[in-house]
Amino acid sequence: MLPLLGAALGAQDADLIVRNARIWTGDSASPNAQAMAVRGDRLIVVGANAAAAAHRGARTRVIDAGGRFVTPGFIDDHTHFAQAGGLLIGANLLDVATETPLRERVKAAIGRMSPGMWLTGGDWGAYEAWAANSAGGDRASQPSARFTPDRRMIDSVSGTTPILLNRWDRSAYLANGVALEKAGLSCAQPVEGLECRNGRATGAVSGAALAQVRRAIAPKTFDQRLREARTALAHLSELGVTTIHDNTPPAQLPVYTELKRRGELTVHIFARPTLDKWNELTYAGISPGFGDDWIHIRALKGFVDGIQGNSTARFYEPQLHSGRRGEWRDSTNTAATEGAGSGMNPPDNMERLLFGLDSAGWWANVHAIGDEAIDSVLTIMEKVFTTNGPKERRWRIIHSQVIRNAAVAQKYKRLGLIAEVQPYHAIDDMRWMEERIGARARWAYAFKTFKDAGVPLLFGSDWPGTNASWYTANPMTILYAATTRLTLDGKPEGGWFPEQRLDLETSLRSYTVNNAWAEGEEANKGSLSAGKLADFVVIDRDLFAIPATQLKDARALLTVVGGRIVHAASPFSR
Repeated sequence: MLPLLGAALGAQDADLIVRNARIWTGDSASPNAQAMAVRGDRLIVVGANAAAAAHRGARTRVIDAGGRFVTPGFIDDHTHFAQAGGLLIGANLLDVATETPLRERVKAAIGRMSPGMWLTGGDWGAYEAWAANSAGGDRASQPSARFTPDRRMIDSVSGTTPILLNRWDRSAYLANGVALEKAGLSCAQPVEGLECRNGRATGAVSGAALAQVRRAIAPKTFDQRLREARTALAHLSELGVTTIHDNTPPAQLPVYTELKRRGELTVHIFARPTLDKWNELTYAGISPGFGDDWIHIRALKGFVDGIQGNSTARFYEPQLHSGRRGEWRDSTNTAATEGAGSGMNPPDNMERLLFGLDSAGWWANVHAIGDEAIDSVLTIMEKVFTTNGPKERRWRIIHSQVIRNAAVAQKYKRLGLIAEVQPYHAIDDMRWMEERIGARARWAYAFKTFKDAGVPLLFGSDWPGTNASWYTANPMTILYAATTRLTLDGKPEGGWFPEQRLDLETSLRSYTVNNAWAEGEEANKGSLSAGKLADFVVIDRDLFAIPATQLKDARALLTVVGGRIVHAASPFSR
């Protein structure tokens, strides 16, 4: 609830004043300011130094920004927070393809984990065969050169921790000796899928042996989930992220709730369960907009197709390297880790879900990447809107990666749809996109086309990525991607399809103001004005005063969420 404004507000002493700053407020009516005064979790003044100083009391903390740049807190349009926490605590092996870093990463992960927990996942080898992509190939099609680890590489650092690691494409799994013992596997009693050499288990497991190891894995404890969440929260605060639009599995909501109860939640959560949960939520009395400033639910997530990282995005024409058009997301796959029940198949499933949740007042956020996938969900959404009639809908197409042409963006605009994009995808995928889809790449990550059509753009990360790629949650890197369309090492010269570059102002609004509006919170956050949440970031350089190529080098020095300092680096850490 917003505080009372006017005379009562003017009498308040501030808890915090930030002065001598170059503030980009995101508020079109008053875009720049020098200072802010904060009381509790709200801004009470955004304006001149003198206006903020009028609220200085005996206990007011005053921070001199020294002319540094300040923005509203960054709002990430797309995270997988639970996976990110697990990856930060566990072993991120996406770039590992040799023995030494494998051993080092495993050893470090064990030191971060709760006692008794299993170390699982890892996704080793995701980047080892980029040369195959550069030749127009598919990483999974060239197994001969791939790194195949043996348990001897990790047993010496495992201690008592059981481990089951996997290759990025799930084509190979590695168990350590402790895991084999807990699963009751031994070369003395052979089981299908247990690889033995000279009477010794190598750790490679598949088939029945893999199933036996999986049955032995202890469920992740609540303590471990809290530990992972704290690590992920700290990481986001260091980057200046103050809200996440999170793709939230059921087990994660109690973690957020407990952290909030303990006063440890340092990021606002816009939680997105999957489309198939709309009826259960409604039955449980959870209506659209349920929650508070810290945790709330307003939109649900669905899936049309796969992803481009593993070539399962759905296109009208075959992809050049595979000869396949991609896949529809299958709702009958109950083994899916996310969104089983919220896909396109059976054929009428998406339509049924969208009609149902729309009637109940929920907003739909639907993943679609390939050109046919995007057109297909547009058709279904138009049918829902026409049949159910006008109402407030802030519906999104998540990723909106490859449209067929500019007319598709015009259809977004006509239907009032939002393009939820993740600009880092463009500079990560450009290395192989043209080799996979040829001339269609002209309409990949068509940010400027959407802007010119008047379609609201939302920015975020897709952090921590997929089993094929790791994605940063750093807004500075993502702003760099949107404004330059260059890889991190500056290629290609001039940018990839540079006509789709965006200006910095548009990019900042897509990371703050637009995201707040898309979650229905524009009166509460996304820009800096009196009465709104005190969510802001002090950055080490003026983003408008440097070349776009230097944006990736900027960093957050101070992050404030709800009036609370959650990250402080020098000179503010003193």
